[in-house]
Order: sequence, then C-alpha cells, then structure tokens
Amino acid sequence: MSRRRRIYEGKAKTLFEGPEPGTIVQYFKDDATAFNNQKKGTITGKGVINNRISEFLMTKLGEIGVPTHFIRRLNMREQLIRQVEIIPLEVVVRNVAAGSFAKRFGLEEGTQLPRSIMEFFYKNDTLGDPMVTEEHITAFGWASPQDLDDIVALTLRINDFLFGLFLGCGIKLIDFKIEFGRLYEDDMVRIVLADEISPDSCRLWDLRTNEKLDKDRFRRDLGKVEEAYQEVARRLGILIDQGPGDVRGPTTLQ
Repeated sequence: MSRRRRIYEGKAKTLFEGPEPGTIVQYFKDDATAFNNQKKGTITGKGVINNRISEFLMTKLGEIGVPTHFIRRLNMREQLIRQVEIIPLEVVVRNVAAGSFAKRFGLEEGTQLPRSIMEFFYKNDTLGDPMVTEEHITAFGWASPQDLDDIVALTLRINDFLFGLFLGCGIKLIDFKIEFGRLYEDDMVRIVLADEISPDSCRLWDLRTNEKLDKDRFRRDLGKVEEAYQEVARRLGILIDQGPGDVRGPTTLQ
C-alpha cells in the first residue's frame, strides 16, 4: 500500500499529498454525516460510487468549458486533483423547495420555485455554516467582487447543464451544493470548481415518482441508501469497477 502525507481529513473525503507539485490525491470514504455532523453512519460503497459520479460530472462540465480541479481518476476510491485555495463558501442552488429551504419559507416540499435561487453559506462547522450575503463575503474578504462574479456565472452554467443532464436520465435536480477554489497557475489566478458533485451534495428525485435518490435517504432513515446511489450511477451510464477487492486508504506518514 502507498504511503502518503495526509493533508486534510473531512467528513466524506481525505486529502493526501499528490505525486507531483501542485497535485493532491482525493480519497472518497464511506462515512456519512448529516445535520452538521450530529448524525453519523456508513453507506457501504458510497466512496466508490461518488468517485465515479463526480469524475463523470466534472469531466462533462470541463468539456463545456467549466474549469475544475479534477485531473483524472486513479482507482476505485481516489482521484488526482489540482491543489487550489478553497474559498470558504458553500454555494447552493435551489430549483425546487426541499429540506431546510422549504421549512424556512413554509413551502410544501416539492414546490417548483419561480426561478432558480442561489444562496451562500460560510464554511464553518463550529458556527453551523451560517447563510451569508454578498455583502458579508466581500466585507470579510472571503472573495472579491470579481471572484463573486465568476462564481455566480459558473454556478448558473453548472445548474443549467446538470439540470438538463439529469433530466435526460429521468432524474429531477432539486438542489445542490458546490465549492470553488483559486487555482494559481502560470502567474494567473483562476476560479475553478472544486470538491465533488455526487448524491452526497445534490438532491435528486425520480422524475416520475419523486422517489429520493440521494443522501436524504440517510438523513431521514428511509432505507435503501446504497441502492439509491447505485441507481443514480446506473442512469448516468457509469459502470462501477468490478475488481477483486476494494481500495483502502494510503498509509499516512507521520
């Protein structure tokens, strides 16, 4: 097994030093959390499926000109990504009222919104990831006005593309969360899509039945969580690797 220096361990992924300067190895775990880490569990095989789904979606977005941190998938659970400076914001796009948004505005879950709504949340687990405005973002220096313009423009393109892609698979994209980072390259700084896009970070409902095909099945104890993730991968036409065994995380260098 390879030995690498661990850079960061989050709720669903671990980051290791990459094989080349400016690269990172992103390892997808089966760990699952909800409600700001108050609920914890394991979704067997989630890391393998999310690795493939995120690879597929990042690649497709790259093909339409959306810059991302993704380089290539390495194995069942790992992908090579560019090292970026993560902007401490979660960008959420809502197409249909669901979850906390529906409760916040007293809407019935499943209500079609008059237009897509974009929200920003400050990435801080201790504070519970509070919702913030563009004024907060620029005042506290988390992103410049130009950064924000780029983030908004990219997010709108991502929503348009993903909504149509999932619709073609019989899936309704209810909402999703994405993150961005600054890529320092050739004396230039670019805003790029980072983190992942998967059923962990999207609400995905069956177009006909409204059956949930995402992490809400874990959040709400609906059961068949693994099957829901596998169904999303199946509809996207992704064949999960069949091998002699799973891939364990690298040994961490002390």
